[in-house]
This record gives sequence, C-alpha cells and structure tokens, in this order.
Amino acid sequence: MSMGGPQFPASSMTRPRLPLDSRRARLVAADLLARRAWTCAELGRRLLRRGAPPDVVADVVADLLSRGHLDDAAFATQWVTVRSARGYGAARLRAELRTRGVAAAIIDTVLGKLDTAAALERARAVAARRLPGLRKVDPVRAAPRLRDHLLRRGYAAGIVARVVRDVF
Repeated sequence: MSMGGPQFPASSMTRPRLPLDSRRARLVAADLLARRAWTCAELGRRLLRRGAPPDVVADVVADLLSRGHLDDAAFATQWVTVRSARGYGAARLRAELRTRGVAAAIIDTVLGKLDTAAALERARAVAARRLPGLRKVDPVRAAPRLRDHLLRRGYAAGIVARVVRDVF
C-alpha cells in the first residue's frame, strides 16, 4: 500500500488525446491567447503538442496572424521593455527572444532601440542590489562574482567592466 494521495486506475490517468481539428485548434489557440501573448512559433509548437496536425497549425497561425491576434514584433517590443526594466541586458534578451522563435530581423530592430546610457544605469542598479551580498565575500573574489552576475544578466562586456571598475 502506498502512502500519499488517492489511487486511480491507470486508464483514467492516461486518456489518449484526440487529434485537434481546425475548429478545436482555434479554440485552444483562443484560450491560450486569452491568458498571455504568444509568438507565432510558440503557439505553433503548443498546438502541435496538443495534437493538431502541422497543416492545421499552419492555417490557424496564419489566420491569427492576418487578423492581428499574433504579432511577433509587438511581442518582442513588450518583452524587451519589461525584461530590460527588470535588469536584463541585450544579450540575454536576444537569447530569450530567439528561444521563443522571434525572427532575427525583429530582434535586431527591437534591441537596436535600447539606449546604451540606460543600459549602463540598469547595470549599475543591478550591481547595487547585488553588492550587500558581496560585501560578505573576500574582496578578491567579489569583483569576479559581480562581473559574472552582470554577464549572466546579458550586459555587454564594456558596460560590465565599467560598472565593476566604478564599484570596486
């Protein structure tokens, strides 16, 4: 006898999913879009995972794109605005958008609008939040740790070097 939650027969836990027809795929897509914004690639992958055939996925994504319900450029702009305000740099944002299936041209356009001076200030703010924890560490190891933290956040090496030099 196992400890834990209630036991269910295996058949009730693993119901086979029926392939999604066009109507059901549109309903699933509408439900997903009601919760948050998606890129075309993300939504396509999710529909495929839910059981929609590739031709149905292509039709649904194309229809939603033509109606303006999917817009990778708007998604990327919103993503960069929110994530950069949280202290992430251009390299990290580029990688995140690439993972989400946004085209390189769109990524370059959106990231080209980022202000370098603002990126320096955001990196300084991230460093200021990180410094109290680094004060407990040996000063010889604190500077490399701050440098590595800022690089993981996606800041350019020049900005990182300047912030670390200013702090230490």
